[in-house]
Amino acid sequence: MSSVQEKKNDAVVAHDEHGHHHHPKLDAKTKAIINADAKLANPLRGVPHDRLMADVEVFAKERGLTHILPDLQKGAIVAQDPEAYNRLDMFTEEDRRVLREEVTHKWKQTGTLYYMVVMASLAAAVQGMDEAVINGAQILYPAQFGIGDSTSKRDGWLIGVINSAPYLCCATISCWLTDPLNQWLGRKKTIFLTCLISFLTCIWSGLTNTWWHLFIARFFLGFGIGPKSATVPVYAAECSPAPIRGALVMMWQMWTAFGIFIGDLIDLVFYFIPDRPGVTGLNWRLMLGSAGIPGLLVCLQVLWAPESPRWLISKGRYEEAFNELCRLRFSRVQAARDLYYIHVLLEAENEMKKGRNRFVEMFTIPRNRNAAIASWVVMFGQQFCGVNVIAYYSSNIFLQSGFNQVSALAASLGFGALNWLFALPAVFTIDTFGRRNLLLFTFPCMCICLLITGFSFWDGFEQGRVAGVSIGIYLFAVFYSPGEGPVPFTYSAEAFPLYIRDIGMSFATATTWFWNFVLSITWPSLVLAFKPQGAFGWYAAWCAILWVLILLFVRETKGKTLEELDQVFAVPARVHAAYGLRQIPYGIKKFLLFQNPVPEELYMPESDSEASSGVDEQSRREVKEDVEKA
Repeated sequence: MSSVQEKKNDAVVAHDEHGHHHHPKLDAKTKAIINADAKLANPLRGVPHDRLMADVEVFAKERGLTHILPDLQKGAIVAQDPEAYNRLDMFTEEDRRVLREEVTHKWKQTGTLYYMVVMASLAAAVQGMDEAVINGAQILYPAQFGIGDSTSKRDGWLIGVINSAPYLCCATISCWLTDPLNQWLGRKKTIFLTCLISFLTCIWSGLTNTWWHLFIARFFLGFGIGPKSATVPVYAAECSPAPIRGALVMMWQMWTAFGIFIGDLIDLVFYFIPDRPGVTGLNWRLMLGSAGIPGLLVCLQVLWAPESPRWLISKGRYEEAFNELCRLRFSRVQAARDLYYIHVLLEAENEMKKGRNRFVEMFTIPRNRNAAIASWVVMFGQQFCGVNVIAYYSSNIFLQSGFNQVSALAASLGFGALNWLFALPAVFTIDTFGRRNLLLFTFPCMCICLLITGFSFWDGFEQGRVAGVSIGIYLFAVFYSPGEGPVPFTYSAEAFPLYIRDIGMSFATATTWFWNFVLSITWPSLVLAFKPQGAFGWYAAWCAILWVLILLFVRETKGKTLEELDQVFAVPARVHAAYGLRQIPYGIKKFLLFQNPVPEELYMPESDSEASSGVDEQSRREVKEDVEKA
């Protein structure tokens, strides 16, 4: 084994028979982030028992919670050490049973928690239904509004503007209202307001009689979509217990796909509704109006759901937060544990934020900048892989391939069903195969599927053309749903360090909505200019480009702790890009030549790296001291 080679401002690299192991040489700011993230990961770590009990007693007196002091003391002990209940006599058998079942029966949760999950799922379905109903309505309303000429460049742009109106609002205005709305109203009232806006604007859309009026109605729909898309996942995360938090946060994407499926089904059913005296286009009006129904259902139930305990604590409403936690958990010990833990975590976060411009630090500190680049790539890729071309325009695409209107709507329903069904396994695959590996596998497959779809339009036989387009679009849904569907929101939520995570998610969400707008507004003109073959080839090319960007800039986050993620994202971008390029011959040997090459490890945990590279105990102590000083 070779000695350690230090490269200035780069990385410490240890070479052995198993490949290259890169251990980043951390700058002072990154060390400070690691130290801070370690504190945020568990602010109670290392606090002596006597001091912990004294701190809890002071906390109870200051917050008017002395009547639950015994519960708070037990809760603080478990928050510091999750296994302490097995060793201490102060815990009853009932306490032990409940705390043990958190691990052994993690899906055994209170009815209130699952009630909250259903409500959040309906809120996600609003967005999915809107994407689908405009897909069906646009084969009907353009003719009524005088913009139905498929050969007119002007009409193509107008249809694109109408379809993309909500996402223009999301990218430019509404996403940036998320923070003030949550600060003023709280999580569930923000969800109530945005779902009410969604319901009213969907009804408004169904009552319009000109293209510009429909554009205005759909633009205001963006005020219901943008803040909701950022608030609902946060609300679910703040109410959920840690063992199932990731799975519940992923429900946003899964039930968005379910909303697309239901919207496609409604398009097919409502297509056959005839006009009434004095009402033309009743079918497409009902399609657009129906997308607001899930929002109305959310409005009718969300005010009875629990408020986010974290938000209540941030407003100093500790008694209410404890009561809500008692509704969400089985025992008072669990509620007291989460109450005190959230309190100390918020205290640590507030201490970190003093005097710091977190938005600037997201791009100036290399560790944060690497996370922002990776998040931007996966969020941009979620749109420019071409999925929403199909979600918004599949009915028109099937019409162009030779379907009649009813068959086109039925074919779109097939896409919606596959998009939802293949999103279900993502709960398991995302943590089994890893985020980066899923993307690297599925993007080439999506590229091929788009080429099949586009090239099928050259088939002179209608049956062959219809079959090719259908197969290409359906297989695209199969590969998109477990990969680029759930990965971007999950990846962005974990890539950023805790102290800038809210800002990082705002950046990520605005990114996806902006490119959603660009994609949806340009597709009609793109098809007109380059024909379906060129338009699908354009997004197939982007799938190939995105595969390269993922290979070079997206790091794997599966199964990593906060401290490990800081080390992973501290690896310089050029070092990771070189590692990605070296993976190409490895992949060729393994998957094409069926050889068994030894995989290269880009990064090893600090203890392993030090052991293999011969870093002595004195050096290890110096690194530890540097981190503590930073």
